[in-house]
Amino acid sequence: MSKVRTRFAPSPTGRMHVGNLRTALYTYLIAKHEGGDFVLRIEDTDQERFFDEALEIIYRTLEKTGLKHDEGPDKDGGYGPYIQSERCKSGLYMKYAKELIEKGEAYYCFCDKERLESLKQNIGGKEIIAYDKHCLHLSKEEIEANLAAGKPYVIRANVPNEGVTTFHDEIYGDISQPNEELDDMILIKSDGYPTYNFANVIDDHLMGITHVVRGNEYLSSAPKYTRLYQAFGWEEPKYIHCPLITNEEHQKLSKRSGHSSYEDLIEQGFLSEAVVNYVALLGWSPTDNREIFSLEELVENFDYHHISKSPAVFDIVKLKWMNGEYIKAMDDEAYYEYALPVIKEVITKDYDLKKIADLVKTRIEIFPDIKEKIDFFEELPEYDIAMYTHKKMKTNSENSLAVLKDMLPRLEQLEDYSHDGIEAVCKAYIAEKEIKNGVCLWPLRTAVSGKQMTPGGAYEIIEIIGKDETIARIKKGIELLEA
Repeated sequence: MSKVRTRFAPSPTGRMHVGNLRTALYTYLIAKHEGGDFVLRIEDTDQERFFDEALEIIYRTLEKTGLKHDEGPDKDGGYGPYIQSERCKSGLYMKYAKELIEKGEAYYCFCDKERLESLKQNIGGKEIIAYDKHCLHLSKEEIEANLAAGKPYVIRANVPNEGVTTFHDEIYGDISQPNEELDDMILIKSDGYPTYNFANVIDDHLMGITHVVRGNEYLSSAPKYTRLYQAFGWEEPKYIHCPLITNEEHQKLSKRSGHSSYEDLIEQGFLSEAVVNYVALLGWSPTDNREIFSLEELVENFDYHHISKSPAVFDIVKLKWMNGEYIKAMDDEAYYEYALPVIKEVITKDYDLKKIADLVKTRIEIFPDIKEKIDFFEELPEYDIAMYTHKKMKTNSENSLAVLKDMLPRLEQLEDYSHDGIEAVCKAYIAEKEIKNGVCLWPLRTAVSGKQMTPGGAYEIIEIIGKDETIARIKKGIELLEA
């Protein structure tokens, strides 16, 4: 069996859509699972949509996601150039188009815009030009005269009107289409550039690509590729068409969703590893229903035969859960590096920010969640004294006021504001009064945080905010309860 070679062939037109990232990921996994080569090829023949920065986005995204290419514009593996516009300059595509003309499998078409407009038909509510093979019947002399006169032309495939073309996909099986439904597609455009479909076939063949991954929206184009492979007498690669990715409303995932691209997700506080893990599961299921995979584990476990035909729903809630699992598992130093800039957006006081970060590590799903969980450290919020009442803790306004009044002088006299020092003074009070822990700690935590839910309890919060702030906040609690 020949070495597995796959390619990711994006058009540099902007941020990398989640669907494109999945194509890149599956393409990478198929190659690496078999110890093969993953090739990056840039399809920039749509010059109107191309811009330089988009090329940087592709390189950056592949690097950050760990999808390292073995060959590409920056790593020649002997099959270059890897940028389509550079391949065009050598006349490569024209050479192969002329080979098809000589075989009778393609022909020059000189029809002008007006004539093509007259061929428009309304098929299923769409205006489609059904080309009538008019220029196929031009004599050799007429063709040479038109070329000599510099008349604009395209080169079209000559698809027979009879018979059927059958195409095989690894997921969907055999797909047949009557040839009369296949148009004589353009191979070379009037600007001399190849069409996407034609360049794809030539490049895949010349680069020895064995497996091609793409979205199932291209299934209808598939027989056109088969026609070209047959016309050249070449062996087709294996095709793997992936299911559509939809939003929660089962509509195609679009930019309006706010999370349709890799960079959108990173900006929203998701970790690259979690995004890659989640995207792998958009259409593929491991046999054991496991959900958390590193990239290395995906390489080991990925089998493209388990790709689904059904649309995959991009569930942002599920991705947030998965991201939270990745945050919990992060090395503390790496986690702090991510958390610190977010904490500094909220906290300006001279607190131990590392301790604050540690308190929220297991309580967040994305990094921006940190803000609402720690804002009380910076400033005590306005709060309702109803929070002092908690039936389970057996606290109410009266006994909470008594606790705060009793604890105030003890905390004023306390010198050791470490976790252990604070715990010792509270435990001594609890033992002395013969009360449950919650009766003391609930009002204390409420007074120093002003929040129903906090990361960490009274000891952790008091240690972080320190003596002066603790005393001020407890006095404020007493004032509110007395009022």
